[in-house]
Amino acid sequence: MSVDRHLIEETLSSQPLFKGKLLNAFCDTVRLPDGSTATREYIKHPGAVMVIPQLADGRLLLERQFRYPLDRVFIEFPAGKLDAGEDPLACAQRELFEETGYSAASWEYLGVIHPIISYTDEEIKLYLARDLTAGERQLDDGEFLESITMSMPELIAGVLDGSITDAKTIAGVFWAQQKGLV
Repeated sequence: MSVDRHLIEETLSSQPLFKGKLLNAFCDTVRLPDGSTATREYIKHPGAVMVIPQLADGRLLLERQFRYPLDRVFIEFPAGKLDAGEDPLACAQRELFEETGYSAASWEYLGVIHPIISYTDEEIKLYLARDLTAGERQLDDGEFLESITMSMPELIAGVLDGSITDAKTIAGVFWAQQKGLV
């Protein structure tokens, strides 16, 4: 960290702006590396997981879901927020089952992404789920989505033609490619 000292900002004060059910917003005053001060508005997030579920035939399980802030339906991998103190793998298993009805016998941790580094501390832990068994999904109250399947070429084409724009899903496509999923 000392090699980055010329880049590091020091928090001088922090002011809560909003406390919500999911997000908390803050405005901090910071000292910049040159000694001047600035403000930083940001959102604290509890963290999340995303699952790349692969069916036995190689297709990937995704979902279509309406996202209110952008007023449209998105194609994305199953994902969800961590509950307080929840183990990320347990969260991934829970979210996969609740949203799709599937459970997986094989789980692999892939890594972590920080989807919006400019104004939130959110991190999403990524998992690959294989050896899936179908069951009955259990959506949360107020949650509406549909499960779909796509081949890897279809998923890549969707990213390239702009029909798939969700950042975590695009990162998932990268990981799926690196794992040789077809």
